Amino acid sequence: MKSKWSRTALFTGLLGVLAGVVSAVYAAEAKPEQAQASWLTNFEQAQKQAKEQDRPILVNFSGSDWCGWCIRLDKEVLSQTEFKNYAKDNLVLFVADFPQQKKLPEPVAKQNQALLEHYGVQGFPTLLLLNAKGDVIARTGYQTGGAQAYVEHLAGLIAAGKDKPATTTGATKQTPVPYEYDAANDRYWDPGHGHWHQGKPPAGR
Repeated sequence: MKSKWSRTALFTGLLGVLAGVVSAVYAAEAKPEQAQASWLTNFEQAQKQAKEQDRPILVNFSGSDWCGWCIRLDKEVLSQTEFKNYAKDNLVLFVADFPQQKKLPEPVAKQNQALLEHYGVQGFPTLLLLNAKGDVIARTGYQTGGAQAYVEHLAGLIAAGKDKPATTTGATKQTPVPYEYDAANDRYWDPGHGHWHQGKPPAGR
C-alpha cells in the first residue's frame, strides 16, 4: 500500500507536469491584475498567488453549463458585487470546471480530474478553501441567502480554520452529496469518474 506521503508526492508531481502545459494554454492568467479579479484555471498559478498574497484559495468544482445548483450558485453569489468585492481583497479564486456543452483543453481537463479525485469530490458544486500548499481548510457548497450571507459564511469558515490543522485532502470529512440527475435523458453524472451513467443514481445518492 502506498503511504500518504507517496500519494501526495505523486499528486504534486502530476500537477506540476500538467501546470506547465496549462500555463501555456492560459498564459494571460499570470498577470496579477487579471488573476486577482477573475477565476484562475491553473492550480499551480493559484497556489503561487495564494503564497505571495498570504490568502486562501477558494476552489469551485463546478458543472457550469449543466449542473442546476452550480448555475444557481453563480447567479445568486459568485457573479454578485458583494462576493466579487470580498474575493478581490481576501481570496484567490480557482475553478475546476466539468462542462458538458463545451470541450476544455486536454491539459485543463486532466488537471481538473486529478484535483477532483485527490480531494474526494463527490458532487457539484463543491467548494474548498485551501491554503497555498493545497491543504484543506474547509469544505462547503451551495448555500441559500444570497451573496452577502455567503461572504459571511466563507469568512466564518476561514476564521474557524485558523484554530484547527488543515488536512491534505479533506476526503475523510466529505459528506456524500446527491448526484446530478438529468431527468430529461434519464441519466446521472458521476463526478468521481467523469462521465454519465444511464438511469437513476444509486439509492442514498
